Amino acid sequence: MKQPELLKSAIAILQELVAFDTTSRTSNLAIVEHIQSYLDNLGIESRLTHNDDGSKANLWATIGPDIAGGIVLSGHLDVVPVDGQHWSSEPFNMWQADGKLFGRGVVDMKGFIAVCLAMAPVFRRTNLQRPVHFAFTYDEEVGCIGVHGLLQDVIANLPLPDAVVVGEPTSMKIIGGHKGSRSYQTVFKGVPAHSSDPSLGVNSIMAAARLVSYLESMQQDLVDNAKPDSAFDPPCSTIDLGIINGGTANNIIPEYTTVQWGFRLLPDDDADQLQQQVFDFIERQIVTDMKAQSPQAGADTKVTNTVIPLLADEQSPAEQLIRHLTGLNESSVVSFGTEAGAFQHANIPAVVFGPGSITQAHQADEFIEIDQLGQCVNFMCKLADRAAANH
Repeated sequence: MKQPELLKSAIAILQELVAFDTTSRTSNLAIVEHIQSYLDNLGIESRLTHNDDGSKANLWATIGPDIAGGIVLSGHLDVVPVDGQHWSSEPFNMWQADGKLFGRGVVDMKGFIAVCLAMAPVFRRTNLQRPVHFAFTYDEEVGCIGVHGLLQDVIANLPLPDAVVVGEPTSMKIIGGHKGSRSYQTVFKGVPAHSSDPSLGVNSIMAAARLVSYLESMQQDLVDNAKPDSAFDPPCSTIDLGIINGGTANNIIPEYTTVQWGFRLLPDDDADQLQQQVFDFIERQIVTDMKAQSPQAGADTKVTNTVIPLLADEQSPAEQLIRHLTGLNESSVVSFGTEAGAFQHANIPAVVFGPGSITQAHQADEFIEIDQLGQCVNFMCKLADRAAANH
């Protein structure tokens, strides 16, 4: 099959994938079963690893010899919500205009997965000397959750691959490193009372506001102390503060307030030290003052998720593979997280390299340029040739 035909096939497959609403809050089993059936019809076996309640699954498939080594093509199946966004058309019904394909997930990152699946017949009929693996995961968008179960299964039961290409949108440029992250939830417990006399209760929203103010000042400290030669933009660790919920009525002193916050961390920053700094402030400053008002008051903080950073390594087999196949001679780093760090942490070299621009991700009227999919098809054809040549 020639490259124009492969691109046409990838576009058709992408339309099918977009039609599945795989927002992270929903089950992904329908799209997994669809992909598994497609691979079965090609004679390609796959295996699943599920979440605890069985509502979601990762898919792993191997094409070629059942031996150690080979290349993993990795992507996540979940997408971010469309709630509150104003789309020009139905987000789960892909449309085409001006050389672009529009729809939720086309760039982040079903476009890459569609190219993988379009290439599956090519990989299948090629006399591969080294395997090509597909790794399609759940819940990447809410903290790279699914990939950990997939890796546990691979490490315990399968021959280990040589390298991983995580096909997040990088405009077909090499991304060799990225930040990690930690997410937290702090619940402040106050004491409810009538708001006409604040001394009768403990206001959990006011306690939460002190945490927000502290995080704001901490962020400024990180900015002020950023390394001017950092390759990252922004050049420091940053603070997420995304959701606050508290209170029931304006005339009731609020009993509970929840703050969801976190760090996006430079790979060489001390995550434990930054975490402890905030934990100490909560306990020694906020909770101490709350308990002085009432021993019933307090706060509880838990880590809700950790995303492992990708440490830049220009000599890694994954990056060297991309350089060899594309002729690209430089790589860069990004501030968003991916599953590549988890693969690297499991001693499987990883790189981020895929079609489309990250600036289109998570937006209304999300799109990917057809030319970018074409470039990805071209790369995959070169990858097939290399896997067949075994060098």
